Amino acid sequence: MNTTLIISAILSMLAGIGIFLVACQTMSSNLEAVSSSKLRSLFRRVSGNKMIGVGIGAVTTAAIQSSGATTVMIIGFVNAGIMTLTQAATVIYGANIGTTITGQIVALGMTGSNRVSTTVIFSAFAGIGAMVSLFGKKDQIKRWGGIFSGFGMLFVGLSMMSSSMETFSGLESVKVFLAGINNALLLVFVGAVFTAIIQSSSVMTSIAITMVVTGLITLDQGIYLTMGSNIGSCVVAMIAGLGSGKNAKRSAFIHLLFNVGGVVAFLVLGLLISLFSGGSLDFGIIFEHLFPGVPQIQLAMFHTIFNTMTVLIFLPLTGALVVLVSKLIPDREEGEKEETGRLYYVDMNMLKTPPIAVDQLKKEIINMADIAMRNYICSLETICSLDFSKQDQFMKNEKELDYINRELVKFVVELAKLPLSEKDHKFVSTTFHTISDLERVGDYAENIMEYADTLKSENEGFSESAISEIAYMREHLEKLFDRVIKAYAMKDKEALDEAYKVEDEVDRITSRMEENHIIRLNRGICTAIVGSQYMSLASNSERIADHFINMGKMVNQW
Repeated sequence: MNTTLIISAILSMLAGIGIFLVACQTMSSNLEAVSSSKLRSLFRRVSGNKMIGVGIGAVTTAAIQSSGATTVMIIGFVNAGIMTLTQAATVIYGANIGTTITGQIVALGMTGSNRVSTTVIFSAFAGIGAMVSLFGKKDQIKRWGGIFSGFGMLFVGLSMMSSSMETFSGLESVKVFLAGINNALLLVFVGAVFTAIIQSSSVMTSIAITMVVTGLITLDQGIYLTMGSNIGSCVVAMIAGLGSGKNAKRSAFIHLLFNVGGVVAFLVLGLLISLFSGGSLDFGIIFEHLFPGVPQIQLAMFHTIFNTMTVLIFLPLTGALVVLVSKLIPDREEGEKEETGRLYYVDMNMLKTPPIAVDQLKKEIINMADIAMRNYICSLETICSLDFSKQDQFMKNEKELDYINRELVKFVVELAKLPLSEKDHKFVSTTFHTISDLERVGDYAENIMEYADTLKSENEGFSESAISEIAYMREHLEKLFDRVIKAYAMKDKEALDEAYKVEDEVDRITSRMEENHIIRLNRGICTAIVGSQYMSLASNSERIADHFINMGKMVNQW
């Protein structure tokens, strides 16, 4: 009989954990989509103010119900170079506070009268949300249905876990076994390992709450299991940091040191409390007195207070922590090869939060356009002066453009597979063409550098009038570029209209360059070799203008 009960309870617990994890994922993905604009706005406000960083981390994690997603996103920002280690540290601190919201929700759901518990009431949201998702016609309504459905499923899973714990609590052998596990370090270890396996501190905390409520373990045991879950939650960030740059690894290490440091501090505090009270006082007894009669609230409140106190301890030490991880993970190890390129604003880790990834993708594309334009200008300066002192920088930029083109396409392919808002989906679908256009701009600039090599090898050069015409073309290409970037960055239709006008003028300039070339050729001012390079330059410049206009046209499709 006992064997059957145990097997049934284990299966019920596994089912509950599975439903709880799916619920967290459902809520997280839909909350991200609904709050995408707010999340973008929040992360733009990350500054040198540590409290702002903590607040942003807490609010973001509370909004998307996943400290793992927030931390991985932070690692992506740091790896892309748009967030400093100090800023990242403070946001990670806040994420630890934000993640305690799930425990508070679970505790609230387990509080209620004997007639109709709040668990049953909240579980009903699963059905309500499912119907809203099924019959809703607008994407926004369907996402809210997903949020309600995920919220309700949290409590369906919680109910199944609670039921299995009640079964275990009726088995004397199980109670005796668990009662024997009272070593704080062992409990922390168990909590850390279990959390690392399921990669969710929320599930570990929720299981601990149900075990305490059913009397399977004491509150003090639940407290140490919860402390261990904080360490186990670092696994997601550590995995994300392994395949990233130095600063990303440092961010993941900051997360680990922060959580381990907080646990160590409270283990020492718990030991001191026990010593000074003669063993008559511990965390469990303290929180039982603070919140009498509600064990679920006792553990949830400890989790919140524990993470908040850890933040208060580490906040003044942030500078020292950054210095420490920078020394432990140095900038460049001896014999390490220099990178041929990097993405400046996006990182594969950002795919955990698609709305933020879309926002950063636009910045990366604009950055790619800027590199391509700089190479075009460099090629014009080189061919006019035949001074090749900037050729090394040009080649470095060209390699970087090839790298960005290759890696950004991979990023967009993965991003396009994720659930996005209709607006974001339209934008992402256009980026393949834009990336290709910008890569072609780089190729045309490379062609012009080759024309310069030809002129130098033939001991030839452009006339003053030809150089003047090239300067006039450059002036209009720069004006076109500015208008296109403004249109692309801000979806400015007026700027796009201005770009069209400039592009028409570029076509006229190209025609005049061809006509003037024929005149110079007839007068013997330039040779056939010079003329060939000049005509090719004019044609390439016109095509570059076309590719930039193609980039601007994408605005009409969002």
